[in-house]
Amino acid sequence: MLSLNHRITIEEFKQIFFWEYAHRVLGRIIGLAFVLPLAYFIVRKRVPRSMFLPGLTRSQLGLPASAPAPNPLPLPTLTPYLGGLALLIGAQGALGWYMVKSGLAESLLTTPGAVPRVSQYRLAAHLGCALALYVGMLGGGIAVIRDWNWAHGKAKGIEALEKALQNNAVKVFKARVGVLGALVFLTALSGAFVAGLDAGLVYNEFPTMGGRLAPPRAELMNPAYAQKEDKSDLWWRNMLENPSTVQFNHRVLAVTTYLSTALVFAHSRRSAVRQLLPAQTKRLAALAFGLANIQVALGITTLLYLVPVPLAASHQAGSVALLTAVVALAASLRKPGRAARFWKLTTQRNQNTSFVKASQL
Repeated sequence: MLSLNHRITIEEFKQIFFWEYAHRVLGRIIGLAFVLPLAYFIVRKRVPRSMFLPGLTRSQLGLPASAPAPNPLPLPTLTPYLGGLALLIGAQGALGWYMVKSGLAESLLTTPGAVPRVSQYRLAAHLGCALALYVGMLGGGIAVIRDWNWAHGKAKGIEALEKALQNNAVKVFKARVGVLGALVFLTALSGAFVAGLDAGLVYNEFPTMGGRLAPPRAELMNPAYAQKEDKSDLWWRNMLENPSTVQFNHRVLAVTTYLSTALVFAHSRRSAVRQLLPAQTKRLAALAFGLANIQVALGITTLLYLVPVPLAASHQAGSVALLTAVVALAASLRKPGRAARFWKLTTQRNQNTSFVKASQL
């Protein structure tokens, strides 16, 4: 049996163990902090399964008036959404265990010179699930707060936003924000493949790779990575398993994301759009562009300095910060949902009823 890392000291092991154990404990705390209150509210029937308000029309709820509406008109609730987030938390824990298991193969312990390493596929799945959960919680939380404030008259400019969203230029801007969000998510996901394959140690220069903008095609599509005789898996295996190709893909996605962020920022400053967008939206577009600049600088620095852990961790945190800004930017362009209109109309009816009763006294 080969002794792996036999020269490691107790203090060095404690340092590695601390981060791994803290990560697991924090993950469990997050799960309990979400699932236990959710279960309590469901048992106490504080999360309604459906909402009805007799006499509502589709136009009052911002729906097309062409189709007939049942009376009372049912409205969506947060129950399925919250349940989906709870399932994602469970899936995230299961993926974490599945990922760690891939690095505990017996062959890694018996092969001389082998380094324990988790599967880049499972690492990317674990990160992707975490990001999806984060986006779901953040986006849902912002939406609920905005809807509640609007329904109770605390949000300003929503009516102007609804009118602005009918403008074609604003529609194009909103679509570009959606594309930008997908690009940020995909770029962060590609970073998991870079980390899983140590692809950041292949070409430690920028903007070139070996003195060229891209490595030779023979290196990017290396036949050695194909496992089928007909080479039908050549393309996708190189895209996901070849460190040179994986780093090149991450570079291309990062540059594309940066340029897209710059485009969204520039679009928000165009006179045809600037006058229609809420001030918060313009501030968030500027914030996203600023964070994109920081993220690019962190990525290049991490590469040039051979991926030191503090810089690599900062680069990963930067991707989450940029994703946060883009999610908030997209949320700032969201119209009030049907539930918000329900809350507002219910509040108005209650106020009118109270006024009538007071007049009769």
